[in-house]
Amino acid sequence: MKIIRHQTASGPAYAALKPDDSAWEVSGSLFTGFAVTERSVQLGRLLAPIEPPNIFGIGLNYRQHANSIGRDLPTYPMLFIKSTNTLQNPREDIRLPGEFAGRAVDYEGELAVVIGRACRNVSREEAMDYVLGYTCANDVTARDWQFQLGGGQFCQGKSFDTFCPLGPVLVTADEIPDPGSLRLSTRVNGVVRQNGSTGDMIFDVPSLISFLSKGKTLLPGTVILTGTPHGVGHTWTPPVYLQPGDRVEIEIENIGTLVNNVAAG
Repeated sequence: MKIIRHQTASGPAYAALKPDDSAWEVSGSLFTGFAVTERSVQLGRLLAPIEPPNIFGIGLNYRQHANSIGRDLPTYPMLFIKSTNTLQNPREDIRLPGEFAGRAVDYEGELAVVIGRACRNVSREEAMDYVLGYTCANDVTARDWQFQLGGGQFCQGKSFDTFCPLGPVLVTADEIPDPGSLRLSTRVNGVVRQNGSTGDMIFDVPSLISFLSKGKTLLPGTVILTGTPHGVGHTWTPPVYLQPGDRVEIEIENIGTLVNNVAAG
């Protein structure tokens, strides 16, 4: 099932997309029980499919990406936290944060996992029972603050406003039985910059959920960004960073395409 969140006169609401791109109203809560009605809805402005309580990011999680930048494969997942102010809707602008951090802003196309119910200390074998679904993400990053200016920490470079577009849909877990075999590509102004497969992940989805849940509770709605394949702008020669007027498209097999333009902040 493909679920979207959209703006209505009474506030944000969920709807289920039909094959012809019309939609049915969704009643109830995604986390405590929901139902798809047969009431057709007029879709409003498209919103990010989830408002997460936390956004966890995983760095260096694709083998080819690690090899391309000369890094050893990590022993454990490389974790960073992206603040929730970064959330951005599909079709809305990624805003460059001016002179403070606007000179080396990069794209990172990623598969995002949405946790459906609270979990703590789960095994790899039971981890997938806690997945609500999947969506496309762009882990936008200011590379200067990530590498040179952030004191060795990623959070500043990852956490500017609009630096986490999500969408356009949430695909429920039953429609993607194997998130480890999805094609993922990123295009900037129509030019393919990333073209990989989630099968190249070093730590797969169940391993990430199990790792992240050790000693801490993953709340319903938590978003896990699972890493990016090779081809980010920082690794091109010369580097290719985002500029006002650029158009970024993240496409993931069986999910859809997340589109955002880039604008000056």
